[in-house]
Amino acid sequence: MSPPLLTQPPRPAVRLTNVTKTFGAHTAVRQLSLSVPTGCTYGFIGPNGSGKTTTIRTILHIFHPDSGEVEVLGERSTRAANDRIGYLPEERGLYKKMTVHRVLAYYAALKGMKRADAAAEIQKWLAKMGLSEWADKKVEALSKGMAQKIQFIAAVIARPELLILDEPFSGLDPVNLEVIRAAILELRAAGTTVIFSTHDMAMAETMCDFIFMIYRGNKVLDGTLADIQRSYGEDTVRVNCTGGADLLRNLPGVELVRDLGQSQELRHPDPQALLRELAARTTVRHFEVCQPSLHDIFIRIAKPDSQEMQVPKTTGGGS
Repeated sequence: MSPPLLTQPPRPAVRLTNVTKTFGAHTAVRQLSLSVPTGCTYGFIGPNGSGKTTTIRTILHIFHPDSGEVEVLGERSTRAANDRIGYLPEERGLYKKMTVHRVLAYYAALKGMKRADAAAEIQKWLAKMGLSEWADKKVEALSKGMAQKIQFIAAVIARPELLILDEPFSGLDPVNLEVIRAAILELRAAGTTVIFSTHDMAMAETMCDFIFMIYRGNKVLDGTLADIQRSYGEDTVRVNCTGGADLLRNLPGVELVRDLGQSQELRHPDPQALLRELAARTTVRHFEVCQPSLHDIFIRIAKPDSQEMQVPKTTGGGS
């Protein structure tokens, strides 16, 4: 009887190993290792200037690392996998004098698509985005929201294995944001690996299988939302009480009071002691001990006097 075949774990869609990238005296990314599983949605978060876009452009081989290795879709050679990647840059730009159909056909041709296949995909995506009647209009006639949807179609027209989106929701109204969000999730369900950067913590929480945070060029978070939250414990309290934020800020041990309007969110090392203190002083209508939100974790790390980033919270999944 022959021995059972050993199955190898699937190769990650993206793997960075000890990548460093500098610009003059500035280190944009420092000794970054990252593994993005195939078929997942991977969120990149971090303050402006933290290294997100540099990391994305390194994955795309727009930038070459000073040291370290970059592997994309199993390829290490420069640009070898580019026809299998779709990219939506943060700086949007389309050929404004071309018609919508022609500009999309042009991007499809750049990826090596046959004309008939491209025409079918263009028709499908314009219908999905509610833009069919704009196919023969020039790009310059589009509203900003319409143009952003066309740019998104250009990134996905060739059915990429890996889709990289730099701030895909920036500037979108709620209706168009929902259209793009649904399209991203549909692509992910069909097997596309999606990497996107965002400043919207709620969007990252709800959409991403894994979350990676970079701060001052260093990886400080990497894992599932549940694992990241678990690593920060349960010191977050949501409370609704008479006196609100003004009362809470003056209580001993209270940190980072965040006024949410009808309730407040804060940190306290001993929630039970806080509850006793509140009950002795005021009327407490709601008191909940919970794990910190991604928004709260982001603020803890990125605020100017933060010490959190000295101990990276990398937890499984994508590290």
